[in-house]
Amino acid sequence: MKELISYDRRHWLQTISSVAVASSIPCQWTLAEHSGDFQLKYLVASCLYGYTELARILPEVSKLGSSAIDIWPKVHGNQREQLEELGEEKFADLLQQHQVSVGCITQYKLGPLGLQEEMRLAKRLGCKTIVTGAIGPTDRKGSELKKAVAAFVEQMKPHVAVAEETGVIIAIENHANNLIDSPDSLRYLAELRPSKHLAIALAPYHLTQDEKALSSLMQDVMPAMEVFYAWQHGDGCMTKLPKEQELLQMPGRGKLDFGPLLGVLKANRFQGWTSIFMHPFPRGVPILETTEDITVEINRSRNYLDALLRKV
Repeated sequence: MKELISYDRRHWLQTISSVAVASSIPCQWTLAEHSGDFQLKYLVASCLYGYTELARILPEVSKLGSSAIDIWPKVHGNQREQLEELGEEKFADLLQQHQVSVGCITQYKLGPLGLQEEMRLAKRLGCKTIVTGAIGPTDRKGSELKKAVAAFVEQMKPHVAVAEETGVIIAIENHANNLIDSPDSLRYLAELRPSKHLAIALAPYHLTQDEKALSSLMQDVMPAMEVFYAWQHGDGCMTKLPKEQELLQMPGRGKLDFGPLLGVLKANRFQGWTSIFMHPFPRGVPILETTEDITVEINRSRNYLDALLRKV
């Protein structure tokens, strides 16, 4: 039988925002609401630190203007496997020690039809979001694409029912070579979804690097957006590159102007997650050599985004 989290730990996980305000923990979205200003609700992707131990990653979260982590499994990270090895009770202890909550679990390996037990785990951890991809044909256009998205939505209904039961939102990323990988497919998913518990995790990396087109798309699908990846294409992430080129995926380094995109988030007072993101090559390595350097690099992008947000 799997370990169960005690009531005290479960209660703590579910009330992290109020705890943060009471103890001055950097929980910036709660403070933003308190001050009346709009701020991004940052989520820290564990895979940016490669296979680094959770005990070393969690202290970094508060330094990044967040109190929530996105747990990734192999091959990108191995923190989901670390959770399994620790057991839920020890994992909850570690979260409480560092005043961090689980904001998201990313699960491409399980796929959209294999998330039911993961959603029940998420509920026990107080986690409200799971990101995955979409299954279905990848070569459809127009009305045929809409039919394929409708068929996927129909397949998802029993899983959405579990999402509603557990309070979890299944967010589908527009990952390359998936059914949901184009602007039209994202619009169809936003239109056809049967519940707010089926949503979108929007990744600009996989779309045209045109600010006007991206911001228009974001406006169209905004009610369905649960996660925004602050992630641009740069020179890509599929081959070995000099580190300076690889880092062009990060906001503020590549050519993409995030200002119009942030303008849409701000105008709609976006309440979902913003994840500063990139992929290293090969997968599973940290984006930089040391934990400290990774935190500095993420904060470099965060400062860029926050400065833009004040201007839009």
